[in-house]
Amino acid sequence: MTVLAPESATAPGVDQERPRSVRAERPVIDLFYENFVLVVGVFVLLLTGSIAGFLLWKVFPTVKLYGFRFFTGTTFEPANSHNVGILGMLAGTAEVALIAVVVGFPLALMTAIFISEYAPSWLKPFLISMVDLMAAVPSIIFGLWGYFALKPHAIFVSRWLSQYLGWIPIFKVHTDTNAAAWQQSDYDRSAFLAGLVVGLMIIPLACSIMRGVFALAPLGEREAALALGSTRWGMVRTVVLPFGRGGIIGGTMLGLGRALGETIAVLLIISEVDGVKLNILSAGTRTVSETIANNFGDATGTQLDALLAAGFVLFMLTLGVNTIAAMIVSRSRSGAGS
Repeated sequence: MTVLAPESATAPGVDQERPRSVRAERPVIDLFYENFVLVVGVFVLLLTGSIAGFLLWKVFPTVKLYGFRFFTGTTFEPANSHNVGILGMLAGTAEVALIAVVVGFPLALMTAIFISEYAPSWLKPFLISMVDLMAAVPSIIFGLWGYFALKPHAIFVSRWLSQYLGWIPIFKVHTDTNAAAWQQSDYDRSAFLAGLVVGLMIIPLACSIMRGVFALAPLGEREAALALGSTRWGMVRTVVLPFGRGGIIGGTMLGLGRALGETIAVLLIISEVDGVKLNILSAGTRTVSETIANNFGDATGTQLDALLAAGFVLFMLTLGVNTIAAMIVSRSRSGAGS
């Protein structure tokens, strides 16, 4: 039987080897979304750059007036040109942030593991909603809760730490910790109490990042570990945690960046005391954000410039921590580090 070729294929003058042009027209909605995202991204970069530029512009007259001691001094009294330095504030900011990470990291990690690996399917959406809801609670609510509800009980923890761990410099309080009538004010408004409150505030952010990375752990490796006789915790320890190492580090650093800039909650709890204080249990400290919020309303002229210059240092510190954390989290999403 003879099969006749289609007429179009045998028509004279038709080049059978010429490639046909394909016109790939993108939908209008895709073009709109791409341009919209581009505009938003450029706007965010310009906004961040403008903030940094404005704060940097205030640094020059401050450094010109106070000199390099602005970065090395431990006393912040803008009314006195001889006692203006932010080193004490930076130390207090670091102390509060590190305490918050020490408190919030294990809670965030355990919560993320439980939600991702142990919680039943009917309970998991509720727990995720509750953790995410914590991120929506205003800072002032955490601050009021910490001042009225947490502080009256946490000072007893501070005293216990100073009694039994006072030989460590950071836990030492210059008072008689074993006295029958001990002064609660010696342990009041400390960096430790502020760190406890801020630690609870960073849990939702760190937990969300960790939980999202844990959910990306390969299902095949999970099943392989269980098939070889591993327990649920053994599978988590050998598969999920190594895979999510980048997410754990990144989520913790994002929480650290959040803790560095916390203002209202810290302002309600601590009392301002100048100097670099290594004992975190005793009353009084300073942070950069708290000092700006507490003195911004009454500052004029050079005092305002000094506060904005301190804000620039905090801005660059927080931006650097968040940038490094975002890079670590972005790498961990592909599992390249596992």
